[in-house]
Amino acid sequence: MSDRCPWAEKDPLYHPYHDEEWGVPAHDDRHLFEMLILEGAQAGLSWSTILKKRIAYRKAFDRFDPTKVARYTAGRARRLMNDEGIVRNRAKIAATIGNARAFLAVQGEHGSFHAYLWRFVDDRPIQNAWRRHGECPAQTDVSRALSRDLLARGFRFVGPTICYAFMQAVGMVNDHTRDCFRWREVQRLAR
Repeated sequence: MSDRCPWAEKDPLYHPYHDEEWGVPAHDDRHLFEMLILEGAQAGLSWSTILKKRIAYRKAFDRFDPTKVARYTAGRARRLMNDEGIVRNRAKIAATIGNARAFLAVQGEHGSFHAYLWRFVDDRPIQNAWRRHGECPAQTDVSRALSRDLLARGFRFVGPTICYAFMQAVGMVNDHTRDCFRWREVQRLAR
C-alpha cells in the first residue's frame, strides 16, 4: 500500500476512517447530519477523541436521526450531560438538538440536506492536488460561505474551519495528498 496522508499515520485509530471514509462523496442525509454533529463536537478536541466516542454518540443521539434528535427535551439534554461516552459539553449538546431542528428546516426547504449542501460546490467535489499536508488550508471561501449560510439558518458550531473539516469528511473536497494511495481512488469516486 502507498503512503497515507501524514495526519492519518499519527494514530492507528485514524487508518480505517482515512482509508474508507474520509473524502468519499456522501449524499445520505443521516450520514451528513452525523458528520456535521461530530465535526462540531470536535471543536477544541482531537479527532481521535471523537472517533473513540463515535459509537457512543450514535447510541446517545438515536443513530443521528434528526427527526428524533429535534424532539429532545431539556430533560433529555440534562441526561446527556451524564453520558460519559460523549463529550459532555452543555453548549455542544444544545447545539446538536438545535442543529437537528435547523437540519429539518433545510430538508423542508430544499427537499434534502444533500441538495442544499452540494450546491456550494456545484454538485462536484473540489479536487485538490496537495504535495504536502501543510499546503491544505484550514478554511476556504466555500467553507466561509457555507458557515455564514448555516449560521443564518440557526446552526451552531459551524464556523468556517469546522465547515471545511466537514467538507473534507463528506467528500465535498478531496484533500488527500498526491502521494496518498487514496488520492486517485477518491478522484475516481467523484466521477
